Amino acid sequence: MDPCDSNPLSRKLGAFVVLSGDELSILAALHQRRRCFVAGRDLVRQGQSQHAAYILASGWVCSYKIQADGSRQIIDFQIPGDFLGLRSVLLRTSDHSFEPIVDCEAAEVSASDLIVAFEQAPRLAAAVLWAASRDEAMLVEHLVGVGRRAADARVAHFLLELCSRLALVGLGNREGFDCPLTQYHLADALGLSAVHVNRVLRSLREQKLATFRDNHVCFHDYDQLARMAGFDDTYLDQSLPLLRRPS
Repeated sequence: MDPCDSNPLSRKLGAFVVLSGDELSILAALHQRRRCFVAGRDLVRQGQSQHAAYILASGWVCSYKIQADGSRQIIDFQIPGDFLGLRSVLLRTSDHSFEPIVDCEAAEVSASDLIVAFEQAPRLAAAVLWAASRDEAMLVEHLVGVGRRAADARVAHFLLELCSRLALVGLGNREGFDCPLTQYHLADALGLSAVHVNRVLRSLREQKLATFRDNHVCFHDYDQLARMAGFDDTYLDQSLPLLRRPS
């Protein structure tokens, strides 16, 4: 097996930089403190300080903020290979919470662990910066989606983005992917009601574009769905590595 396939984060960062054996070893060392988390119990709470960051190894997590009236806005969903709380561990206080959607496993990483790893492997630091920049680009798309896209395009764009992200770590393709999200998750993430999400999913199914059923998304006509959503995955920047191994 290619060493880049050894964990989801290696596969993800491999879209930016072809990691050397030493760099892969340093990355593997960040996975030493593995912890298991049960669904529904926060890993990190909004306002929490002095906490670790995590690298998600398996399962799905949502990041969210609770408003004063008790309503929830889901900021994003994290999949295997994603960092959880990277920004907030460096800024010391978390401005949002992370909740496992299903039971998951994650590697606990302290700020000092990251600093040591980045000192040892500057190219690895550049790759993590790429991943963080990519996350920011996705949040920009989410903001555009909530603010300007029609509901059907908003849902379709979101599903297509998830597919691209999962494909990068070997968990999805243009035919579809397994997905533990509920219509309530989609509603809280996309600024729609659960009833509206249900209508949009039914419309996509009736148009023979996509079906989301039994924890699986199936694309019937990926290209047409992408045209309808105005989906261009350039912002995900995962077509090929930009940095090669040092000679």
